[in-house]
Amino acid sequence: MDKENIKVSETNFDNILTVSATPHIRSSETSSRIMLDVVIALVPALIAGTYFFGLRALMLVLVSVAAAVLSEFVFQKITKKESTITDLSAVVTGILVAFNVPSTLPFYMVAFGSFFAIVVVKQLFGGIGSNFMNPALAARAALMASWPKEMANFVAPGADAISTATPLSGGEAVTLMDAFIGKMPGTIGEVSAICLLIGAAYLLVRKVISIRIPLVYILSTVVFLFAFGIPANKLLDQVLYGGLILGAFFMATDYVTAPVSKKGQVIFALGCGLITAAIRMFGSLPEGVSYSILVMNVATPLIEKFTTPKAYGKGGKK
Repeated sequence: MDKENIKVSETNFDNILTVSATPHIRSSETSSRIMLDVVIALVPALIAGTYFFGLRALMLVLVSVAAAVLSEFVFQKITKKESTITDLSAVVTGILVAFNVPSTLPFYMVAFGSFFAIVVVKQLFGGIGSNFMNPALAARAALMASWPKEMANFVAPGADAISTATPLSGGEAVTLMDAFIGKMPGTIGEVSAICLLIGAAYLLVRKVISIRIPLVYILSTVVFLFAFGIPANKLLDQVLYGGLILGAFFMATDYVTAPVSKKGQVIFALGCGLITAAIRMFGSLPEGVSYSILVMNVATPLIEKFTTPKAYGKGGKK
């Protein structure tokens, strides 16, 4: 290109030809708008968790959100980075950390979980868009490793804070209707399938997520559980019990830690389904959703490598 034909100064020329890091696709959507949609979608499950487990559950969520936002703010102040707390991503992480713990967990533990999610998993790897695994699920894994007894201290809705096991961990089975509504022991955000599905429908209508990963994840979990020996009449229990719906719609669909290509998303979701079913059937843990998504998060770069479409004009047979 002949620079003399371009009637711009050298400085302006440099400004026109800007080279920047990926991604290069521009959209009118902003991170804060997407995160606000996720917060709105989580409200029905938050209301259900508060209704079934009391105001202490709501307090845990507030403490978790406050700890997440404060951790991000202080870390970015110390490292002299631009503050990103207004994009609401820390708020979403704080809510999801609290959704993954029982309502009896001490406040300082959920605060530690939010700190771990924001600082260790998110900020130390570059902040929003750079984390290699879902921060909330990584926090849940850290909490389970640090305080396994407290993380398993579940209570039944409406009970007098008497500890009990969840249906998946050998506790008393509940009816399908109770499981669908959320009247069963579990973590704050996972018990009410109907409220989670209302929030998921909102995200689908807003096109924040696509149905591909959640649908393949849930269906593949059911198929693999059936193949591993779970009777057909117990498969719906496996979907409604535990955190499968919460994980499939709200955490496996994380933009940063899931593949971009359609084929990659299907492989990712199939892997989540296989690992979840294998852990539930053969592992020592009753759940499996958290670890399955975390394992597939780590595998995402490899999935992307083999499923990303080749650029036009390259590849193919010579």
